[in-house]
Amino acid sequence: MTRSPALRFLLVLGLLTGAALLLPLVANRGIVFLAGVVAINVVLGLAFNLLFSTAGLLSFGQATFSAAGAYAVALLLLRVPEIPFLVALGAAAATGAAIATAIGLVALRRTEGVYFAVLTLAFAELVHVVIAKTSFFGRNDGLTGIPRPRIGPIDLADGQAYYVFVILVTALLIACLWWVTHSRLGRSFRAIRLDPMRAAFLGIDVRRRRLEAFAVSGACAAAAGGLMGPLTSIVSPDLAHWGESTKPILFTLLGGAGHFWGPLVGAVVFSGVEYATRSLAGASDLITGGLLLAVVLAIPGGLLGLAALVVRRLRRRERPATVTDAAAEGARP
Repeated sequence: MTRSPALRFLLVLGLLTGAALLLPLVANRGIVFLAGVVAINVVLGLAFNLLFSTAGLLSFGQATFSAAGAYAVALLLLRVPEIPFLVALGAAAATGAAIATAIGLVALRRTEGVYFAVLTLAFAELVHVVIAKTSFFGRNDGLTGIPRPRIGPIDLADGQAYYVFVILVTALLIACLWWVTHSRLGRSFRAIRLDPMRAAFLGIDVRRRRLEAFAVSGACAAAAGGLMGPLTSIVSPDLAHWGESTKPILFTLLGGAGHFWGPLVGAVVFSGVEYATRSLAGASDLITGGLLLAVVLAIPGGLLGLAALVVRRLRRRERPATVTDAAAEGARP
């Protein structure tokens, strides 16, 4: 039976969300906390991949948007504690979209390719310095004591309630990114990535579509970043450091940039390797970096690309046997 892409996506998303929600029943609090961080990282990776694989834009400034969302939610919860948390998350997404639009208006005006990537990196480092030097944002110490809010009668500080909330919100953000990727808007993004001149000839406003892709990616990254503060109780300038912008790129390349679920696979594997090597002082970063280098060089299509290649070869091996059996059946009297 052939299932539609939307049905297959909902089936996979439902299975993954269900598995994540059942995790607290079999894992300790440390693993559950790590799973919450991974869920946020998955959205950051998927938001980057919307730009990279769908719209053809390489951004080194994704940490800017997630940090903007994290600080927006932290400031609202600390300074305006009576604000509904969902409103704070909406404000975080709007902040990310606004910053992405402002950066995109400058970066997309005259530059593209590697120049666009370098310009986004420059803006990201500028935002990092501003946060680290401004008293309103807590300077290098950041903002601490961020509470876990309530949503109506539900206190997200109780048990694993906030983890469940993080999983549900990240699932919603993943669904939004899938919808954008496969919508008419996403198809126009792909047309621009494949051939900007032909897309413009067909009537697509290339610059406007790229700006929209940048804004959607920034809004989703900021909304995911807004979940981080109440999870860790602290936000710091490190969230906006350029090193944080490289993580979504690594997740995407590791899992497979050509697959929608590639950043999810990359984020899970990356976090698993980091967790397994956490006790190897000094060697953890070396092992993680070496593994990533090996995968990127040896498997350009990422882990999902390797899996697809193995499946295709297995099917080719089965075909001759099937043809031989059919010929033998046909030769029988």
